[in-house]
Amino acid sequence: MDLGSHGYRTSSVKMIESHYDVPEGVDIRGRYDEEFAKILTRDALKFVADLQREFRNHVKYALECRREAKRRYSEGALPGFDPATRYIREGEWVCAPVPPSVSDRKVEITGPVDRKMVINALNSGAKVFMADFEDALSPSWENLMRGQVNLKDAVAGTISFHDKSRNKIYKLNDQTAKLFVRPRGWHLPEAHILIDGEPATGCLVDFGLYFYHNHATFRANQGAGFGPFFYLPKMENSREARIWNNVFERAEKVAGIERGSIRATVLIETLPAVFQMDEILYELRDHSVGLNCGRWDYIFSYVKTFQAHPDRLLPDRILVGMTQHFMKSYSDLLIRTCHNRGVHAMGGMAAQIPIKDDAVANEAALELVRKDKLREVMAGHDGTWAAHPGLIPSCMEIFNNNMGNAPNQIKTMKREDAANLTEQDLLQIPRGTRSMDGLRLNTRVGIQYVAAWLTGSGSVPLYNLMEDAATAEISRVQNWQWIKYGVELNGDGLGVKVNKELFARVVEEEMARIEKEVGKDKFKKGMYKEACNFFTKQCTSPTLDDFLTLDAYNHIVIHHPRGLSNL
Repeated sequence: MDLGSHGYRTSSVKMIESHYDVPEGVDIRGRYDEEFAKILTRDALKFVADLQREFRNHVKYALECRREAKRRYSEGALPGFDPATRYIREGEWVCAPVPPSVSDRKVEITGPVDRKMVINALNSGAKVFMADFEDALSPSWENLMRGQVNLKDAVAGTISFHDKSRNKIYKLNDQTAKLFVRPRGWHLPEAHILIDGEPATGCLVDFGLYFYHNHATFRANQGAGFGPFFYLPKMENSREARIWNNVFERAEKVAGIERGSIRATVLIETLPAVFQMDEILYELRDHSVGLNCGRWDYIFSYVKTFQAHPDRLLPDRILVGMTQHFMKSYSDLLIRTCHNRGVHAMGGMAAQIPIKDDAVANEAALELVRKDKLREVMAGHDGTWAAHPGLIPSCMEIFNNNMGNAPNQIKTMKREDAANLTEQDLLQIPRGTRSMDGLRLNTRVGIQYVAAWLTGSGSVPLYNLMEDAATAEISRVQNWQWIKYGVELNGDGLGVKVNKELFARVVEEEMARIEKEVGKDKFKKGMYKEACNFFTKQCTSPTLDDFLTLDAYNHIVIHHPRGLSNL
């Protein structure tokens, strides 16, 4: 391997002549594969390139606006409701009616676009499967393109998988979950596809290829005249929702399908976005099926937004739950906003994994899940997320028992009491202590997650929880914040102040613990040392990177010489 002109690794394996048929201005630097070529057709690439050319300047402007907002917050400003859009918040309008095929979304399962995962998730008994190109996926060329192949086969109903180690063949049941797809956020590039000499916007690649190949089949079958359906991540402002709405309208026009066919749920997972929920729904009002509480990323965003505010330090991240006032306020306002506008208010993730070898611990974990889901349904949420099929029966039972035969609570739980929530409610500093155990857990989980991500896994089981990039992000930014401000660890009676020297010792000790837990062989073969160096650098950097995955992405991009394929 050597570094190419963009600073990415260039493959030096033996090659044979083979190439993708690309339209003018498009250059593919990812490995050639016959299966991938069925996705990367000339017409599909032209569709993606047209989207890129039409919207790239809008995306660049939106990202510049993010940077400007970050500068304001770092100078002491606080996010809040925009006076200029009060007319939208106070206006009498509703979103388009929810399509009948997705009126019931009581339990949704999420996971990466791995072939076996796609089949198991669609067969899981959940109402919806959110197939993830974002935080649960390490966005290597192989993962992204195989994911597109898998979803095309899933929409066609032909997907199967032969697990040779178990000698078992997986295929779809007659009844399956409805498929939603989450593309990457606006900030992530796709470095293996260059359009007019610059990397494509990752989410336009994810959306464009999936939509182009699947819209007709999806609408004829799963969507019952609507679709495809999407989840949209990481938005900070309604101008970003407007770009998505315009992308949808352009796609519908090119495909010759009715306006409002495409539907999307937006994840409210950044602190600035909580003050823009009405505005986001308004921009997407012909294409919306609600909002979702992306609570782990929301906590990450709280730290990131207030990175220059030493008076707003978080306690141990395990103490920042939905009963904290700022988190409860966010959930309540989301429910009120969605139901006021006629769309779903989706709850947060249950990340627990069944504990097979300890019945007592497993029951305790399930009880935590049940309590969390009961809180959600009683608050008015229309559905919730689960990371593992084993949680679905418990989650479904809670929602069914408390909703009866109703598919959702849009009309019955208006939550007008939440109309009085203020900026102060949404920004209230969370209570709790900070401990050495918290610092250690952040470090241990962060390093192990990055090690898995660098080797191709974005959805990682750690300590009986299924973790994605959001957990690593919270761990990273909290460590960074504690180091930067020399916080006192007041939760365990030690009174130790965090600094780089203490952190270096913690890293060394936690690496030894990781090696012991995973075993010497796996530790040696895995990228734990590289992950440790990367995570440590991120936590001790003078300035906080916006996204860990943006920097880490450079480590997994491999450019292949044009027109060639692996031998």
